[in-house]
Order: sequence, then C-alpha cells, then structure tokens
Amino acid sequence: MTPSEAFQAELDVSRETMTRFDAYVLLLEKWTKAINLVARSTTPNIWRRHFLDSAQVFSYRPKGTTIWVDLGSGAGFPGLVVAILAAQFQPSLKTICIESDQRKVAFLRTVIRELNLNATVVSDRIENAAPVGGDIVSARALAPLPNLLPLATRHLKSDGNAIFLKGASYLSEIDEVKKRWAFDIQTFPSKTDGKGAVLILGDIRRA
Repeated sequence: MTPSEAFQAELDVSRETMTRFDAYVLLLEKWTKAINLVARSTTPNIWRRHFLDSAQVFSYRPKGTTIWVDLGSGAGFPGLVVAILAAQFQPSLKTICIESDQRKVAFLRTVIRELNLNATVVSDRIENAAPVGGDIVSARALAPLPNLLPLATRHLKSDGNAIFLKGASYLSEIDEVKKRWAFDIQTFPSKTDGKGAVLILGDIRRA
C-alpha cells in the first residue's frame, strides 16, 4: 500500500478529496524548491508526517462549528488540510488562515484558488490581525502554550475551543501555562507522534 493509499484508507475520503490532496502535494513540491515551506527531509513522508498529522484534528470539531481559524498556517498545516476535508464532509465550514510571511501567503492563496476551497488568508501578524471570532482556533508547531494562548484567545469566540497539535513537551507546557491561565482540557494521543498529543482547550480565561 502506498502512503497515499494508506492515508485514504485511514480517513475513508473520496476520490475527489484525494485528487485535491494530490494537487496539494504537487504545489508543495513546486513551491518548496523556491521557498522554505516544509523541511526537505519530510517531503518523502508528507502523507503521514504532514497530511495525516494535520487531518487528525478535523474529527474533534464540535457540532455546529462554522468558522475554523488556523494560526501561523505556513504551508497550510493544519488549516488547508482541514479545508480540503471540509469540502467533502462539511462544505459550509469556513477556514481562515492567518499568516504573516508574504511568500507563504501567496502559496496558501494559490492552493485555495486551485483547489477551490472554502477558505481565506489573513495576511498579518496574529497579534495584529483583527479578531476573527472562530468556533475553533488551531495551531501546529507554532509556539509553547504560554505564548500560544494569548494569540488563540484573540481570535476565538468566548465559547470556542482551541485545538493544538503538540510534541513531547506538552505536559510541561500545560504545567507552565496553568500558572497564568485556567481552562478545561482534553488530551488525546497523536496518531502520528508516539510522544505527542492533540490538546483541546475550552473555557479559556486568565487565572
């Protein structure tokens, strides 16, 4: 089974969705030659390392989610992966990617246009962008939790959830952030990182 076939089997997505992901791969490979979108060492494992890793957050969206905000989207992880899955499973879901690097902004907009996704890009620093009011705010490999929560709450509805993909240090980050913030938290093991986790935070407030 090829990596793309394993990805399709894991997520049970349609052929149309796979066509979008195939096109995404080609755009990533093309643009990465010119700008630093993803580490060259990870491109052979893109289906699992980037696509499946990003896709796992989609199943955690609460019912009624209409606006998904992705912070520091970079190459589109997890924001554009969410948008591709939403095209099949929840077309009404709007994805908003916030990214300050102009070259990455151009890439994100190219993918959105060519794949016909229900998504937009805000070209600004996260802390400067006008508050979006997302039902969900996501981030992957962006910043430690103490630095991440002020950014997330700026763009999150008061009753929204933050979903973060975290590596091996997530427990120490949780301990550190609890010194200044209070929240409800659910922790799920990562499907792609044996030491990582998916964190879902709600009712976020300063302690």
